[in-house]
Amino acid sequence: MANQDQHTMQDPTTQYPKATPDWKQQQEEPGLQREMTPVPDAGEKSYKGSGRLTGRKAVVTGADSGIGRAAAIAFAREGADVVLAYLPEEEADAKEVVKLIEEAGRKAVAIPGDLKDEKYCEELIESAVKELGGIDILANVAGKQQFVEQIADLTTEQFDATFKTNVYSMFWLCKAAVKHMKAGSSIINTSSIQAYKPSPILLDYATTKAAINTFSKALAQQVGSKGIRVNVVAPGPVWTPLQVVGGQPVEKLADFGSNTPLGRAGQPAEMAPAFVFLASQESSYVSGETLNANGGTVSP
Repeated sequence: MANQDQHTMQDPTTQYPKATPDWKQQQEEPGLQREMTPVPDAGEKSYKGSGRLTGRKAVVTGADSGIGRAAAIAFAREGADVVLAYLPEEEADAKEVVKLIEEAGRKAVAIPGDLKDEKYCEELIESAVKELGGIDILANVAGKQQFVEQIADLTTEQFDATFKTNVYSMFWLCKAAVKHMKAGSSIINTSSIQAYKPSPILLDYATTKAAINTFSKALAQQVGSKGIRVNVVAPGPVWTPLQVVGGQPVEKLADFGSNTPLGRAGQPAEMAPAFVFLASQESSYVSGETLNANGGTVSP
């Protein structure tokens, strides 16, 4: 994995290695990043901050691994204190992120729980207000993705769990957070290339990602007059635990991301700058927008 920082000019097609047969692996859901081969790059060694979020108070879901981990690390190195939401089973990964945030000189508050629980979502925001003194960045990153070949085999239980994790939790967290957010605050939700080019095996997941785009565009108009911005990051194929716990068929991981114009999968570290931009004042006139970080795949 590359260790150059995000400011060093380099060829994006070779910045990170392409998938190989070694990438074929499987874990039980929800999975741990530390047990993946290769271990994803979430910017642990490469992300360098420049004070763009000094004094901000952030909540990041899925903060233990993958894109949420990368966003949490970047937020801290840009000067924000961070509340981390993750499943209790992901504690080993989360501890690493807490350590990295504290090494950046910022406060880390770890609050494990299940986002499918409305009460947990409400308590997560209240805890942020109590522990950090407020909330001005909400990054909804956590997601559930399980491939199913045929609709006949897609259970109501899975369909419900995918929507609860990806859509309902976003609704609950946004609803709770807006009450406390001041002008200048930012909500960043996470969609996917699946919202535009849905894979037939990801029927429920792709549907939630389209819903996230539309929800965000509606909410952005609703809270714009309050000075709160709402935007979306829509990643393409990114190497995270989501892929190795049933998000993709194991055999497909050997060439994961190879169908993008850049010819490789993305790494979580490459998503972090998009979250930082949308959280920072640099994007002050950007709201209701979806930033596609997908390796060059054209989207509407």
